[in-house]
Amino acid sequence: MSEIDFRNGEKVRMGRIEVVCGSMFSGKTEELIRRMKRAQFAHQTVEIFKPAIDTRYSDDDVVTHEGISIPSTPVDNSSSILLLGSECDVIGIDEAQFFDENLVEVCNELARRGVRVIAAGLDMDFRGVPFGPMPALCAIADDVTKVHAICVRCGSQAYVSHRKVQNEKRVLLGEMNEYEPLCRDCYQKALAEAEAENSTETEEQK
Repeated sequence: MSEIDFRNGEKVRMGRIEVVCGSMFSGKTEELIRRMKRAQFAHQTVEIFKPAIDTRYSDDDVVTHEGISIPSTPVDNSSSILLLGSECDVIGIDEAQFFDENLVEVCNELARRGVRVIAAGLDMDFRGVPFGPMPALCAIADDVTKVHAICVRCGSQAYVSHRKVQNEKRVLLGEMNEYEPLCRDCYQKALAEAEAENSTETEEQK
């Protein structure tokens, strides 16, 4: 069970919201799986959900970049999490940034019902803009853990997931071929490089 509070002689589950956020390749999903497996070891009832659009490694499982996996339930919207997971002690949510804004209220309602909610996701998109419901989730969370990847260019702590391919869609599933973790300084340099390259191509086309 979750933490227990005794009120009027009755046992009451203490719900809470935990958020694990950061850039790509920072270990968010790995940390989510670690917490979920600890809950399973404690004989708690757990369920992990992920957005149905995320089929990079598996249609059903949540899988880290290193291949660590845990069974999950793919859903199309946040309301399904409330419907399917309200009887659990612990609920995990992977790739939370891809869910609709109602995810915030879903997590609040689950916590009010005594459920421990652990949500993992990107805090920013490839432009460095706060992503989906993540900022609001961080605001209402009981605990926020920001994890960091390593900048592939200089070895500092990464700041953002830089997209290496030419595509302006906000949601573009990908891995190391499409994205690289960069620190703030290297990210600015990468943007300048891309702008210079685009200017050169434009001049050549004239």
